[in-house]
Amino acid sequence: MSVPGLIRLLLLPLSLLAGLPAGGAQPAEPVRIGVTGPYSGSNGVIGLSMREGVRIAAAQINAEGGVLGRRLVLVERDDQSSNERGAQIAQALIQDDGIVAAVGLASTGVALASQHLYQRARIPMLTAVAGGSLITRQFQPPEHLDNFIFRTAPSDALQARRMVEDAVDGLRRKRLAIFHDATNYGQLGRDDLQLALQARQLQPVAVERLPQHDAEMLAVLHRVHQAGADALLVYGAGAGLHRIASANAKLGLRLPLIGSWPFALPGLLEGAERAAEGTRIPQSFIPAESQGRRQAFLEAWRRTTGTDRIPVPPAAAQGYDALLLLAAAIRQAGSTEGDRIRDALENLRTPVEGVVMVYDRPFSRDNHETFIHSRQLAMGEVRQGQVMFAYDEERRRAARQ
Repeated sequence: MSVPGLIRLLLLPLSLLAGLPAGGAQPAEPVRIGVTGPYSGSNGVIGLSMREGVRIAAAQINAEGGVLGRRLVLVERDDQSSNERGAQIAQALIQDDGIVAAVGLASTGVALASQHLYQRARIPMLTAVAGGSLITRQFQPPEHLDNFIFRTAPSDALQARRMVEDAVDGLRRKRLAIFHDATNYGQLGRDDLQLALQARQLQPVAVERLPQHDAEMLAVLHRVHQAGADALLVYGAGAGLHRIASANAKLGLRLPLIGSWPFALPGLLEGAERAAEGTRIPQSFIPAESQGRRQAFLEAWRRTTGTDRIPVPPAAAQGYDALLLLAAAIRQAGSTEGDRIRDALENLRTPVEGVVMVYDRPFSRDNHETFIHSRQLAMGEVRQGQVMFAYDEERRRAARQ
């Protein structure tokens, strides 16, 4: 080896040197991580944002020497938001691709259809987007000895609670109407909103399914207004979200809209145009200039994608954080064996600095959720087609991170 080459080698961080083969030995086998989500179809924008966040985290981890002296390799699979395909992918990742853990899942239906396969194989799954409240509860003790399903996304129940808090405490509204779409997501969200209202000793003035046609939407919204509603809680995942915003503007009602997080999806905001102005939306992560780890993530996104715009910021941030937590657990476990990774996740000794939050012992045997309080969610507000912080206090707090 030349002298300059030797100098460059000596200047390498020890974490990178640990991954170099000794003599003529083969490099250590990579650590294979499954990354599953919708990368095409109507929910592709969510899955692609999540996947890019995971990729940025993997690149960062590998640049620092990987885990246990081994590189992370992402095994990416498109579930197309299909429950059947999601289950098939989980089976293939476990049996054919040799993964040691997985991150991903944007759809609650796909999660519930596939996560029992990870559980049976004793392979940890960190759900990064899907919000169904049942996701982390299916395999809880004492009914099940061990639970291999974790989550870095806020549950729907927690999001519904934050929506009600903002309506009642933030906007000072108490005569609330609930609108929901016909999907499982929308109907379960309706139930979560009703429970959140009951906890505040309130009842909705109306509960309506989002109509499919504009004329019917106008009639229903007029009827709800006549019933005395002073704000609208809207839970859904489709085009009905921008229709209700447009109908609200067309009737000149100016009723405050508080929507579930898909209200922030680019296509829905563009469909509603100015009608969505002022809509409130709970968010785990809102891109904003700051001095710390959030700014570093935004700069990494810019370098990697060539654009400042993150289509679905919460999905990207939660995917990024999920892989950081998984890598920290593997390092602590000193192993890629599923039981030892699970045990490390439940007992993380060193805080992990993520984009969404700093994770200080985020999981335990009885809790596999990183979000446990509604106030961990910020309230976003649509301004000129962008989701910004609704409250200066929350914006300042994020800027310090």
